[in-house]
Amino acid sequence: MVTDTNKPAPANWWRWFDPRQRDIGTWAFILNRITAIGLTIYLFLHLVVLYQLSQGPDAYDGFLELAKSPIIVIGELLVVIAAIYHGLNGIRIGLTTFTDTSPFQRAIFYVFTFITIVGSLIFAVRMFTA
Repeated sequence: MVTDTNKPAPANWWRWFDPRQRDIGTWAFILNRITAIGLTIYLFLHLVVLYQLSQGPDAYDGFLELAKSPIIVIGELLVVIAAIYHGLNGIRIGLTTFTDTSPFQRAIFYVFTFITIVGSLIFAVRMFTA
């Protein structure tokens, strides 16, 4: 029996979205990319808002009304969480790249994730009680 070796492999693109059997390093990579995309989108939105604010007092008053909406408040919290995680994960990547801490990469990830959670909770409590 002769098999066709030029036959393409079945498409397994859906496996990329399967969260099972993922290494912690893969999760760190995925979260780092998601937070980078989110922070980039936020940067562009921030620049648009700053431009709008330069249009005068009426634009500023309109912005203050918008800033009080629950969607914007939740978005601000997500930006802070993403910034904390992304920054700490960048430090972890720098440590494991430029020092001899590769064996401790998993532990550093867990510690920095814990710091992200605690920092985010502190920020959320202060944000929603102010």
